[in-house]
Amino acid sequence: MGEKCETVDIITPKKFRLNGLWFGPENPKKALIFIHGLNGSAFSSLKILVPLVNKETSLLTFSNRGTAKISKIKKIDKRKRKGSTSFLMGEAHEIFTDCVDDIEGAINLTKGKGAKEIYLIGHSTGCQKSIYYLSQRGKQKSVAGVALLCPLSDYAFFIKSVEPEKIKHLYEIAREMLKDNPHKMMPFDIWPDLHDAQRFLSLYSPDSPEEIFCYAQTDKSAEILQKVKIPILIIFADKDEYRDRPTSKLQEWFKSNTRSKQLTISAIKNATHGFETREKEARKEITKFINRNNTKV
Repeated sequence: MGEKCETVDIITPKKFRLNGLWFGPENPKKALIFIHGLNGSAFSSLKILVPLVNKETSLLTFSNRGTAKISKIKKIDKRKRKGSTSFLMGEAHEIFTDCVDDIEGAINLTKGKGAKEIYLIGHSTGCQKSIYYLSQRGKQKSVAGVALLCPLSDYAFFIKSVEPEKIKHLYEIAREMLKDNPHKMMPFDIWPDLHDAQRFLSLYSPDSPEEIFCYAQTDKSAEILQKVKIPILIIFADKDEYRDRPTSKLQEWFKSNTRSKQLTISAIKNATHGFETREKEARKEITKFINRNNTKV
């Protein structure tokens, strides 16, 4: 990876400071913005993404509010002596809908560097974040296309992996905690993962705004996904350890529930959720997608 790299600070519209890495030319024609998934960071998926950089294409990766299990994020506050206030975030504490602010900050930085053609590339929960951002009124105007790497439902995997009676008990506890303190951690003896009450419900409730890929629910419309009309690339990992059904069934659901007029869906054989050892194949699909879409934003 011999491409030029520099650290960047992203200041979101709501004044949160996020750390990022900028690869490639300072003033690119095209720019790729990577949105990592749960417990990820600016360093996630670099083997897939960095080789996409060339003389006219740059890459921005950054640690969003879901980075690490628990992380500290600073918000600019000039009233404070240190000029900022710190908040606990990370996978355990982040509020899903804050992804709009995070991604907007990344896009603003990228546009400020002169990029005219911007692509979002989401991985895992970064797929939900990318689609949610784009579903907001007017947000699609800044983006030429979106690539979704392993877009899966956390709720679907949850109901497959946990016994129904335990699910009911967990919901009861989380909803009761929500009334008192939404950021209190779920009891470790019944939920051995680091999630506060609101984050648990956001990840694993059928009515959560995060449940965008709702293939586990026959009575729910994929309303948010269907709002996204720009070109979409979907890449599945054929051996994804977090899927609850065959890859072919996932492909069928997305074909039926996506309204983009330029939809491409593929599956990488023998690939797991992180595409380890199959980075080249994933990168090839992204390259074809970007080269096929030369929309001017």
